[in-house]
Amino acid sequence: MIEIIPMKEKFGADIVGVDLAGCSDDDFDSIYRAWLDYGVLRFRGQELDENGLQLFSQRFGPLEEMPYGRLPEELKKLIKNIYVTVISNIVVEGRPLGGLGSGESMWHSDMTYVDTPPPASLLLAEEIPAKGGDTWFADQYAAYDALPESLQKRIGNLAIKHDAAHNSVGELRPGFEPIDSPQSAPGAVHPIISTHSETGRKCLYLGRREWAYVVGLELAESEMLLDELWQYATLEENVVKQYWRVGDLIIWDNRCVLHRRDDIDPNDRRLLRRCQVLARPDWWQHESRSS
Repeated sequence: MIEIIPMKEKFGADIVGVDLAGCSDDDFDSIYRAWLDYGVLRFRGQELDENGLQLFSQRFGPLEEMPYGRLPEELKKLIKNIYVTVISNIVVEGRPLGGLGSGESMWHSDMTYVDTPPPASLLLAEEIPAKGGDTWFADQYAAYDALPESLQKRIGNLAIKHDAAHNSVGELRPGFEPIDSPQSAPGAVHPIISTHSETGRKCLYLGRREWAYVVGLELAESEMLLDELWQYATLEENVVKQYWRVGDLIIWDNRCVLHRRDDIDPNDRRLLRRCQVLARPDWWQHESRSS
């Protein structure tokens, strides 16, 4: 029998007593319900290879191909598994094994710069440094609930353009030109308040602070409003921290959870593998438009 042990009363939970390589349908149903209830689930001591990670991840839905951005075709051909992305700071013969490197990753939701971002992200730890690289998660249901009523009303009909040109460590993505203002940044537009299509609950949907722009406002006004909203997005009482161990698998609900990562000593090796579940139009209750 699986056991659900909350990290906080309503956010984050450990799931124990299950081997994900042989997870039954009944156990998966319990896992799925817990994922919707708690937003972030952790499974310790899992022995999954790349194929096992893909098979378990597919139970949440068809998998998204890794985000190429505007990666040149010659580099795309070198990728062996298009559904499992390597997140690593390891460099072999001058070539990185994976993305994001050793720098600190800013608070964000994954791929909000596309019209229908992935609803689920899964990370499996393969190599972990002795220090650094921990991951933080922030509850965006609670962030919305924490907003003063006047602020909730103010942002009720406003939307944010989510920058596509930079990644979560602030680097310019391959194929994009430098930009000089968030107003001119490419990316999808999403309402600031999102309604979760499976739970029906409202949450903040901010994406990432850097290069974001509130559509229709003067830039200075947009910056001031975003700064105000981000004061509520990552309140300490609504955050859980993941101290990684080899064999940990984390899944979070990208629709209502922000995450970030601490930096790492470049001399320490870190390697995780990630899958992202393909977004379905019915999982997003608002219309997005690309700019």
